[in-house]
Amino acid sequence: MLGFVQILGGLALFIYGISLLSSGMEKLAGDQIQKWLDRVTNSRVKSMAFGAAASAILQSSGLLMVTMIGLVNANLMTVVQSIGVMLGQEIGTTVTAQIVAFEIGNFRLILVILGIVFLEFFPGRDWKKYGEILMGLGIIFVGMTYMAGALAELVEIPWVANLLITMGQYPWIGMVAGILATSLTQSSTAVTSMVVAMGMTQSIALEGAIGIILGANIGSCITGLIAALRLSPVARQVSYSQIMINVFGVLLFLPFIPQFADFIERTSPDLPRQIANAHTIFNISVSLILFPFVRQIAGIAMKLAPDDPDKEKQKVTMYIDEMQYAVPAVALKEASRELSRLGDVTAEMVELSCHALLEKDIPAAERVLYLESGIVDPVTRDLEHFVNVLMRADLGIAQQKRAFQIKNLLVDIERVGDMAEDIARFAQDRVTADIPFTDEAINELTELSGIAHSIYSQSLQAFRDQDRDLAMKVCKRENDFDNMYWNIRETHIRRLKSGACHPEANVIFIETLRLLERISDHADNLGISVIRNQNHLPATTA
Repeated sequence: MLGFVQILGGLALFIYGISLLSSGMEKLAGDQIQKWLDRVTNSRVKSMAFGAAASAILQSSGLLMVTMIGLVNANLMTVVQSIGVMLGQEIGTTVTAQIVAFEIGNFRLILVILGIVFLEFFPGRDWKKYGEILMGLGIIFVGMTYMAGALAELVEIPWVANLLITMGQYPWIGMVAGILATSLTQSSTAVTSMVVAMGMTQSIALEGAIGIILGANIGSCITGLIAALRLSPVARQVSYSQIMINVFGVLLFLPFIPQFADFIERTSPDLPRQIANAHTIFNISVSLILFPFVRQIAGIAMKLAPDDPDKEKQKVTMYIDEMQYAVPAVALKEASRELSRLGDVTAEMVELSCHALLEKDIPAAERVLYLESGIVDPVTRDLEHFVNVLMRADLGIAQQKRAFQIKNLLVDIERVGDMAEDIARFAQDRVTADIPFTDEAINELTELSGIAHSIYSQSLQAFRDQDRDLAMKVCKRENDFDNMYWNIRETHIRRLKSGACHPEANVIFIETLRLLERISDHADNLGISVIRNQNHLPATTA
């Protein structure tokens, strides 16, 4: 009984170590992964290279798989691209097994000590991520030591020894065990590493170890499948593609396990290294064999989970997806894209509402009201929730600043939408009551609304590109706009006193001027936020 507890304890330490290592690596390289992701195109080579690098860095194929499903669900990656990444991911996941096959002795404790020192005695976040990496590695090896020690005792129990012998004689039994173990632990890396630990104590034959590894590959699909079942058909296509890849690989190698084991034995005299090599060679071989058939795999997956256009239309956000939380750098990038998209919608609303008011265009006014209720309000709600959840994660300093910037500017952009809605309602009132505007008033509103729209659009571009120079230009133009606003206001008051302005037109004109001035103020907020962000100062909303 104690041996089983020790195995579970070692496994728990191993999984915790992987979690720490993954967290530290994500903080260290998350932004770089996002840059690589932006370069992933329809080139299968690039997609495969990205998958190999990302899974090796993140130390979690499940994490990358869930992130990919989120990106596909948000229409940021195609199914074909995701399959290319998956094939690379199969290669990247072999790194962990190769690492744990090393016998590092007491150096594992030095890694833990260094990790604790960095985490507890160095205040900077940069040191903390290095601490997580070192401590994670150390705990991984400590967990391996516990598992290896317990397994050495367990093999002395007759029924355990007989079971392991049977796995060597009938690898398919090991495969079933691998599927069950991976389904329970939700970590093929943990199961593969446990098999390496068994190899350290000579507890298992190579054929049985290969069987478990093959089963772990199938079991690793469970995480992605569970995540995809409640999402769009496109996301399910990604999960089905992974299942097809892994099942094909297992079916291809299962009949030839004895021959494969003979080949692997020549790669190293040490059983732990042989097991790690079997894992590596199996995954690389399957990826290379299936590499030319990416589009065919995607085609089959699309038939298994056909697109549902009606369901896709219900989605109001275009870029964000809750599954992106797994990699905060990706989530922040897509939240920025969603905010930029929302800004473009509100910029369109400003232009349409002013046109509706000046030209008495009721369809344009109705379009503005639809955009406000159908897009701006629900996207604002979803994006605010998305960022709030993201901010509760352990973000780096730069990521925290970016999250705060997005949340603050969301308020500005949402308010611009509200102001465009108000102008659209003024347009409806003007048409309903047949309120006349003087030619001078129309000319002044045309000029001022055009400038307000231009400044606001420019501020959105400055945010999108994080362009400090353009942001400074926005702030200068906003100051000039304020002067123009007061000049037009004074001109209008003189016109009102002369009796040239209709009383009801006066209310609409003055209120529209005020709304345009506030729109320019919110554009100024966007510009100031970009400037402060580039100066490494906290951004605030005025």
